Amino acid sequence: MQQASPPPKLVTCPTCGGDSVYAPTNPYRPFCSERCKNMDLGAWASERFRMPTQDAPDDAVFGDARRDDS
Repeated sequence: MQQASPPPKLVTCPTCGGDSVYAPTNPYRPFCSERCKNMDLGAWASERFRMPTQDAPDDAVFGDARRDDS
């Protein structure tokens, strides 16, 4: 007797908030579609997702030997 496979796990799509099947049958998981996956990739590529930081901007002058601060 063959055992029934468990129902597919549903997760929330990070892009649209809809249901997404989290299983090998969904090549875009955890996204629900190729469109949602590409929208997320585009947001990362355009730097819309950023991590907060306490660091100074990269263009600030730190320890420049040519600058006399005395």
